[in-house]
Amino acid sequence: MEINSQKSENKLFFSYISYPKIKFETYEPDEKILLLLRAHPFTQLGWIFNVLAFIIIILFSTQIIFSFLKPNQIFIFYLFSLVFLFSFSWINILNWYFNVGIITNKRVIDIDFHSILYREITVARLDKIEDITIKSGGYFQAFFNYGTIFFQTAGKENNIEFADIPYPSLVVEQISKLLGKKDGN
Repeated sequence: MEINSQKSENKLFFSYISYPKIKFETYEPDEKILLLLRAHPFTQLGWIFNVLAFIIIILFSTQIIFSFLKPNQIFIFYLFSLVFLFSFSWINILNWYFNVGIITNKRVIDIDFHSILYREITVARLDKIEDITIKSGGYFQAFFNYGTIFFQTAGKENNIEFADIPYPSLVVEQISKLLGKKDGN
């Protein structure tokens, strides 16, 4: 499968975006952003199914639970359930949306969003990358074409991991082309 790498798109809920029109905190003026990567949408189905299961449990257990409660207590139960579901969904959407991998013509950047108040940014220059490994195993990863890419760096720099991204072989191919240009090939 070939992805059009020259097309510039700003799609809100896409996982593989070529040449996005974005800026980030450590963006350098002469830097070109080539790829913006997020976890494959299929990997988000777990928490979505949990939300749906919780809704079904609440709706079908109302007769048992509510036979013991007064109307104002039922209202508070529904309100608490709604706030819990909204919060749980919102945190998971934020985690998916803000955990990104960015590949530029100079660097590989991994932004990990751990909570609303904490994020971790790992940066490796392309000339410091020594080894790239793709791990993709299992039926779903093969069928939906997603996997994890590990970037091993030289020296004391942190290693970088892009977890569950779509089209990992295309990403490695593009980085290999960039590394070839840096080596003078």
